[in-house]
Amino acid sequence: MPGLPARCPRPRDLRRGAVLTWVFLVAVGAAASTGCWDRTGAAATAGSAAVLPSVRTSAPAPQASRPAGTADREAVARAAAEAVAEGKSGKKAAQEVVSRSGDRWGAVYDQGEYAAFAEDLDGRWTGVGLWAGRGRGGRVEVERVQPGGPAARAGLRAGDRLLSVDGHAVTGLAVADVVALLRGAAGTPAVLCLSRDGADFTETLRREQLRAEPVTVRELPGGITVIKVASFTRGSGERVRAAVRAAPAGARLMLDLRGNPGGLVTEAVTAASAFLDGGLVATYDVRGTQRALYAARGGDTTRPLVALVDSGTMSAAELLTGALQDRGRAVAVGTRTFGKGSVQMPTRLPDGSVAELTVGTYRTPGGRSLDGAGITPDVPADEGAEERARTVLGGLGVGP
Repeated sequence: MPGLPARCPRPRDLRRGAVLTWVFLVAVGAAASTGCWDRTGAAATAGSAAVLPSVRTSAPAPQASRPAGTADREAVARAAAEAVAEGKSGKKAAQEVVSRSGDRWGAVYDQGEYAAFAEDLDGRWTGVGLWAGRGRGGRVEVERVQPGGPAARAGLRAGDRLLSVDGHAVTGLAVADVVALLRGAAGTPAVLCLSRDGADFTETLRREQLRAEPVTVRELPGGITVIKVASFTRGSGERVRAAVRAAPAGARLMLDLRGNPGGLVTEAVTAASAFLDGGLVATYDVRGTQRALYAARGGDTTRPLVALVDSGTMSAAELLTGALQDRGRAVAVGTRTFGKGSVQMPTRLPDGSVAELTVGTYRTPGGRSLDGAGITPDVPADEGAEERARTVLGGLGVGP
């Protein structure tokens, strides 16, 4: 279906609501807060024409069967069509089929939710500028706030407990359902009831159009350039390439992918092109059809490189890490990554809603499946991971 490329979204419990979330931190907060979905196919246009990955396709295996734990696309569409004909909700009927199928990553979105994807993937969104997550006892808490955003200006901070939004209690809600409450038109008020140190308080914020920089760069003592990639939104891959080109001569590189929930696959492949001189980045299958993604030529293959990862490193970020690790280009330091390596592709339903159904899985250049397994770092490190990475970089020799 033209215009609806594949994605690798986040876990179900984190992604229900208005465009379901990004880390699912609250989409109201940052680019990654409402739509880190891995896309391939038509989404290839998201990258720079000069560095778009090469995609090669092989014929499907004869009588290729639908992967286990996935929903039948025809059954979903049929259920939606029958519901619409009876004057019922096509989205609801489709979601029931998806839920019964055991497709862990399958979901159905209405037109408004799906339309918001484009905004999210551009690294912009409308909200109050905070990320929400599940805290102790299952309560909804502020994980962090967008610098300069409405929440930050009001003095909200990480650890604040969120009790209600516009009078709607959030206790027991999935994080992404909280996102649905927090999102809205720019300029509209959002009344938040919170608790801090046992004291309840209320803040009325105005929703705004917000943007976040997915790639930031800083220099550490000892000639180390840290390139932090928060998410793979449009343009992030080329920003990584630019950061590598701009790094001082002789600088060692630290690619920080911790907490990166993924995003556009093509952007992750473009980022891989910053460190590789062509070659395989990943393979994936779509209903039995095998495909491969290749880096562009001309990347920096000589600077010592460490990739920092943790349990929040997901999807496209895992794909990139696996490629650099298997190709012998980077040493991975940190903790085991999340393990999201399946492929989702959308199907437009009769009522205009969109069903995203799992169709296959990704594999690293070495043939490793990411789904459920994640990436095991070469050097385990939890607390003090950055310092450990600096030590590793100090022991890596500079290429010719």
